[in-house]
Amino acid sequence: MRVLLVSANTEKINMPVLPLGLACVAAATQKAGHDIKVVNLMDQQDFQRVLKEAIEELRPEVIGISLRNIDDQCQENPKFFLDSVRKVIQECRSLSEAPIVLGGPGYSIFPGPALEYLKADMGIQGEGEKAFVSLLERLSQRSDITGLPGLFLPGSRLPDVASFTRDLNEHPLPPPDLTLWSSPLATDQEDLWIPFQTRRGCPMNCSYCSTATIEGRIIRKRSPKNVVESMFRYADLGFDKFFFVDNIFNLPPSYAKRICEGLISAGLNISWRCILYPRTVDEELVEKMARAGCKEVSLGCESGSGKILRAMNKRFQPEEVRHISDMLKGYGIRQMGFLLLGGPAEDKETVKESLLFADSLNLDSMKITIGIRIYPHTDLARNAIKEGLIAPDENLLFPKFYIKKDLEDWLHKTIGVWKKDRPHWIV
Repeated sequence: MRVLLVSANTEKINMPVLPLGLACVAAATQKAGHDIKVVNLMDQQDFQRVLKEAIEELRPEVIGISLRNIDDQCQENPKFFLDSVRKVIQECRSLSEAPIVLGGPGYSIFPGPALEYLKADMGIQGEGEKAFVSLLERLSQRSDITGLPGLFLPGSRLPDVASFTRDLNEHPLPPPDLTLWSSPLATDQEDLWIPFQTRRGCPMNCSYCSTATIEGRIIRKRSPKNVVESMFRYADLGFDKFFFVDNIFNLPPSYAKRICEGLISAGLNISWRCILYPRTVDEELVEKMARAGCKEVSLGCESGSGKILRAMNKRFQPEEVRHISDMLKGYGIRQMGFLLLGGPAEDKETVKESLLFADSLNLDSMKITIGIRIYPHTDLARNAIKEGLIAPDENLLFPKFYIKKDLEDWLHKTIGVWKKDRPHWIV
């Protein structure tokens, strides 16, 4: 079949990103023998023209649209992104009669509400590589599409099983042919960070996190050999900056060490960044990360208060964060820290504890978030229902935030004062 795949994300939260998830689906779709074209709307000034040219050239039989973000998670003045996606869908409708299929991490969190709001034909919750190819096979044979794992149709109940593949090695990694990414960003190779994902799934159950809904709770890993070989192909073409977008790079630590050992053995002259959960990080891992080219990590501490960390279901304490941070500094690895303030159990004392702790770490940058975005199927959502902050049947597509009412004004004023003398703090 002729398949047009569109990345609808145009936001540059923290940094511009290439559409990794869509590229993975594109690679699997292409491997299955379909004729594909990928359109990335990031930095496209005239999306109508881009879509018109793509649809006229390909004459697609199916259009897939990937949703990365629903909103910017900013409590004070949230930006809702689906209105711009709705315009993309309307433009596709005006140019083609092909069915429109939604997917991506943003869609997976809100499969029913997003499908209804955007008026698409169907959507796939969970990983798209297998489910989307199976859908195309049934559509090409004009057979019944109901019952496909992860497929959601208008008016139907949620799928019983999201589409998660046990063995990620079944799915090809996107090749280093950036025409597949179809990104204006590809022209600026010097500052281009290539996203890589070596594993999916997270068992940590942080109280506010949507990762389990998107990727499942079971960690599923790619072969380190496949990862290194794929990165070598990019490096061989001159790309030397990579971003491991794994939700937690260091779990399991033995696997993280094998990835680093493979990169060291390959002798790649690359730089990379990753996300660390501040637990099960020893000096052996940090040393291997540094030797393998790691230059920066996002250190997900979220709070400097042991009380709040327990309320967030975190499995570490501030002392562990400090120890890991000191090890990373010893090997010259830059660090960005994070604080989530205003959640359940928070009070002025725990906030001050977090601010003093963040200050004492002296990290290269610190992202401060006031109020926590409430996502479905999380402990935070259940807590908000108990407190009457949201209704039990509220779908949460439009952003709602948990923030202690008696702290809100004080938090904004306090953070404003602290930030004045800390230019490396980002609010």
